[in-house]
Amino acid sequence: MNNRLEELLEEQKVVVLDGALATELENRGLSLADSLWSAKILAEQPEEIEAVHYDYFCAGADIGISASYQASVPGFLSKGYTERQAREMIARSIALLKQARARFWAESGENSGRAYPILAASIGP
Repeated sequence: MNNRLEELLEEQKVVVLDGALATELENRGLSLADSLWSAKILAEQPEEIEAVHYDYFCAGADIGISASYQASVPGFLSKGYTERQAREMIARSIALLKQARARFWAESGENSGRAYPILAASIGP
């Protein structure tokens, strides 16, 4: 089994993680004043999540972290979502990250000389 992180660290001495998702969403004028925090944006404005991921890849992130830190089944249930909807939104956090990476790679990454970015899931308490 290949370990992409080990491979990446062999290729380059420094690996750049993407930035703070919540801070960047707030910088873009989105309110995270909710118990769901950034998962609120995941549910209501997923295109904003994808845009932040994409911009971090463009800025040099070697590893993108999903928007799932505050996304949990109990959290979504407390807001009136069904368990199925909650699980779909958690899966959406990964899908958006993959979509952003694919868009970045197709538009500029393939010819940039950079390594193909790694994806990581963010899991909150």
